[in-house]
Amino acid sequence: MTDTRVPVLIVGGGTVGLATALFLGRHGVPALVVERMAGPMRHPRALGINERTMEMFREAGLAQDIEAACVRPRTTLWKDSVPTLAESAFPPGGGPLEFRNPALAAVTPVEVAGNCPQDRIDALLLPAARAAGATVRYDAAVTSVESREDEAVVRFADGSTVHADYVIAADGASSTVRRSLDVPVEGPGVLGVPKMNIVFRADLYGRFGSVPFMTDITAPDAWAVLITVDAEERWMLHVDFDPEAGQGPEDFTEQRCEELVRAAIGVPDVPVEILSTAPWRLTAQVAERLRDGRVFLAGDAAHTIPPLGAFGMNTGIADAHNLAWKLAQVLNGTAGEGLLDTYHAERHPVAAFTLRQAMLRLRHPALHWNPFAGAQRQEAGVANTPVVHLGYRYDSTAVVGPRPELPSTEDIAAALDGAPGSRLPHHWVTWAGERVSTLDLAAGRWALLAGPDGGAWCDAVAKIGEAAAVDLAVHRVGGDGTETDDPTAGWPRAAGISASGALLVRPDGFVAWRAEGAAPDPALTLSAALSALVDRPDLASTPDTA
Repeated sequence: MTDTRVPVLIVGGGTVGLATALFLGRHGVPALVVERMAGPMRHPRALGINERTMEMFREAGLAQDIEAACVRPRTTLWKDSVPTLAESAFPPGGGPLEFRNPALAAVTPVEVAGNCPQDRIDALLLPAARAAGATVRYDAAVTSVESREDEAVVRFADGSTVHADYVIAADGASSTVRRSLDVPVEGPGVLGVPKMNIVFRADLYGRFGSVPFMTDITAPDAWAVLITVDAEERWMLHVDFDPEAGQGPEDFTEQRCEELVRAAIGVPDVPVEILSTAPWRLTAQVAERLRDGRVFLAGDAAHTIPPLGAFGMNTGIADAHNLAWKLAQVLNGTAGEGLLDTYHAERHPVAAFTLRQAMLRLRHPALHWNPFAGAQRQEAGVANTPVVHLGYRYDSTAVVGPRPELPSTEDIAAALDGAPGSRLPHHWVTWAGERVSTLDLAAGRWALLAGPDGGAWCDAVAKIGEAAAVDLAVHRVGGDGTETDDPTAGWPRAAGISASGALLVRPDGFVAWRAEGAAPDPALTLSAALSALVDRPDLASTPDTA
């Protein structure tokens, strides 16, 4: 790898790094991924996957595989705390845990079937990223990163060097890249003492019948949190340790881990197999800046979010999705360098908002779990979980006429109203004889979605012609072969346009610009919008519109 040159180098081969490589590859950019570990991490780490992440995987062709890897816990039972499993009698759990929020069915084409352990996600992302053109190298520890005017220089522990047009740091909460660039972090920081995540195999369902999918163990010698991983025999136990008392990760030998697991279970002779361990700390922080010249921070390198709400990994994957298309368009010359500044402008506020929501959930956990606590959530400033996952909005130069204020922090349908800066409203349509979502019509490329009487907007795209050099799909929803399943169900009203209006949708599925109705000169109006969006002054008046 000595003195290699690549367009994009991704530091970190975990979930966010691999997702970034996959998304870049689908936009035609082959990335080099380097990971300091000897191979893929087998430890589950995060478990929760949300609908927005599933939408991104659907676009990338991975949704079915991810759905198959998801785990639906056997029981709806959730217990605040028990001394040990053996000391508590659990009633039947009422069947598999229902993950589907009824309000989500109307706003997204995907369904989250359950938890998806992070090691299973990585096992699917790795071959998918390679198939998309990425090169993934393990045992490659980065020691420093230098961001220059025309390139970034990355040096490795083995003495090799890589020169890259751009670097993406996805190397975790203690990011070597972030520290190498002296990027400060904001927020509360480390919370409480360190924890050891012990993953083990044991037949707890066979032993106890019904077991909560998550519970606190409160016995004095066994305080821990127990969570099911695969709804079969794989579990994780989170145990505190205190460095100030002389305790460290090295104390968690296999024998000690077995003792801790049996103490939490409350049965000394239960067969237990320790599968893996990983120390971690509850941390709440956001990097002060997500771009430093030619280097971008993503995932835990950019923000570390407490786990209640399953916001951390999902927010990192959304970082990857936001950044990939922007880098691709700048690298292929269809967008100006200014487009890359919108990564920080868009993702930093989302990370800060998500961190605040996670911290509020630490103080008010019942407001996260209770679907009927809307009034109490609003009083406490807690946004409904679907709004955190799907309802955030962008305010940057990559949005014309942004409306960053959320209409509701409780009603996800109200938040997805077609406003510039929001995720495109989902609506089922019939296109080329198939039932697809409006999100599919815009997947991975610029797309103009016009109302049934918006033919002038569609003609404007043809008038702009090749001068724009932007891959722009055109769909007249409700006409021209694209029909809504039910024209009375709300489209185009759900998009905030009249029958003669249109939405311009970015490659990441967010509304970039909206025309609520017709315009005197659609071609000039549209080319001016594109010019501002992609930092291309030459598009403001293209040859075909001059």
